[in-house]
Amino acid sequence: MVAVDPSLDEILAFCAEEPVERVFLEDIARRGLGRFSALAERGRLSALCHVGANVVPSGAGCAAFAAAVVRGRPRMIIGEEQAVDELWSEAASVMPRPRDDRPGQPVYVLDAPPPPGDTCLRAATLADLDLLVPACAAAHREEIGIDPLRRDPEGFRWRTRAQIEEGRSWLWLEDGVIRFKAEASAWTPAAVQLQQVWVDPGVRNRGYATRGMRDLCRLLLERVPSVCLFVRPENAPALRVYDRIGMHRTITYRSLIF
Repeated sequence: MVAVDPSLDEILAFCAEEPVERVFLEDIARRGLGRFSALAERGRLSALCHVGANVVPSGAGCAAFAAAVVRGRPRMIIGEEQAVDELWSEAASVMPRPRDDRPGQPVYVLDAPPPPGDTCLRAATLADLDLLVPACAAAHREEIGIDPLRRDPEGFRWRTRAQIEEGRSWLWLEDGVIRFKAEASAWTPAAVQLQQVWVDPGVRNRGYATRGMRDLCRLLLERVPSVCLFVRPENAPALRVYDRIGMHRTITYRSLIF
């Protein structure tokens, strides 16, 4: 294997081999964002790594990306579990200890529409921004353990606004309360990856998440073949929702949060 500077065509060909596992890498590449390192063997990429605030490795031999990752001082390393294991085995001795290590995160996939949820789910608009910013911050805090409105309030508001403007944010709102919301963290012709699935704490345990996910997946499956996401294995309520709507578990991810 040799280190290469990958072209867009090479990245897309690599991602097409595992379109769900590599959905984030493909999305970033198609949008011309981020920096990539790659390994090639016999004329094709054998491993790829997005190097930025979030490091995402994939493929065989990811330990080779350790030096680039160490220089970048990422906030998170995340991806297919074996790829992250290989990278971290090489980088761990010269990087800070992660604040959180989350192995065994199941990746869920759905490729057939579930029954309707009969919700009022819709795409978010900029009129929803002031309501969504604290909701998205709460979801981020529950998932990552960091309040983004304390770390970078203006940057977080900008990112929430960008998700709305890009058509990557949906909500079900009734009586001023968010019954359900979610965003797309990646979108390719093959799959949409969801993140920050969230229900207002005051109305939880009433089936809103299941109904909202049903309608969101139905909406997205009109446009792409698969909807996917990953979740912490100890998040039992979320696992029940995804199992209930018919999603199936595939590979596992590992996340290292610094």
